Amino acid sequence: MTQPPEARALRSLITPEGQLRLSLDTIPLDPPGPGELMIRVEASPINPSDLGSMLGPADPATFRAEGTPDHPVLVADVPKDKLAAIQGRLGQPLPLGNEGAGTVIDAGPDVAHMIGRKVAMAGGGLYATLRKLPAASVMPLPDGASAADGAAMFVNPMTALGFVETMRAEGHKALVHTAAASNLGQMLLRITQADGIALVAIVRGPAQAALLRGQGATHVVDSSAADFREQLIAAIAATGAMIAFDAVGGGRLASQILDAMEAAAARGMAAYNRYGSNAMKQVYIYGTLDPGPTIIERIGYAWKVDGWLLTNFLQKAAPETVARLRARVAAELRTTFASQYGATISLADALKPEIATAYERKGTGGKYLINPSL
Repeated sequence: MTQPPEARALRSLITPEGQLRLSLDTIPLDPPGPGELMIRVEASPINPSDLGSMLGPADPATFRAEGTPDHPVLVADVPKDKLAAIQGRLGQPLPLGNEGAGTVIDAGPDVAHMIGRKVAMAGGGLYATLRKLPAASVMPLPDGASAADGAAMFVNPMTALGFVETMRAEGHKALVHTAAASNLGQMLLRITQADGIALVAIVRGPAQAALLRGQGATHVVDSSAADFREQLIAAIAATGAMIAFDAVGGGRLASQILDAMEAAAARGMAAYNRYGSNAMKQVYIYGTLDPGPTIIERIGYAWKVDGWLLTNFLQKAAPETVARLRARVAAELRTTFASQYGATISLADALKPEIATAYERKGTGGKYLINPSL
């Protein structure tokens, strides 16, 4: 192939007037040069981390369809009071899709041996029919693995492994995880089971609790239960977990976790101390399932709340650590790191208001996979 065709790709634009326009555009491409691959994208998941760029702070209740059948557009209103926080992206069409997998269809002369290989990739712009990337930035899939198997090979697996690496580096042997019935949460459960790590899994309802217990989870706590605080204290006391990774972000959940950690730590205090226990309690917020303010009530003095981002973790980690984690993901791609999807859709489907409403909910078992080749 001497000249690749133009790609069809999703772009997200928020106008200065406060309108989200999610469109399917035609993008010109240059042939791959030395060290570059042209990849037909065949699977790309909609992760919560994608939705921030994809939909921004748009109001899902205002989703509506515009455009034409050949050039569909999903439109929504952005509340005026949210525009100041996203000034940097106003008027800028953003490429979408953080990770995915597909087949190499063309390559630079020095990497021509990659043509025909299925590969996993990250780097953005993967909600597209074609993507050109450096060969060094992709990972060949194991023999027999499909594009759907490898579509989520980066974000969730490396995040779950990154939690465990962070936990160990900070001297802990157990951890708390919220939204624990998600694809990422189920991966983390399997990692902790294999590695002998105690896990306190916080979920948002009884069906999610039953799902995890059915997979062998021991300490599952339902945040909708009337005795949530008591259950959480008991689970933390049993495991000694003093570090948590929170996907919810907004509201009081992080504060409730710190409170339960302090209550569990206080059980071992020989005498009352008005400054609280000396046990350091840490909550890392890594998601925004609740985009509202994070509310923390004072809990003694030995506690921290911080952000955790996979990109930052990978930048700080030693190269041999990153290589070790990636090798584990490849070896356990269809076991520990398997992802489940509620539906597979096309690029055009992603612009339908009823489908956008569904994937925006981020519900357990409702994860969407985009197949741009459909």
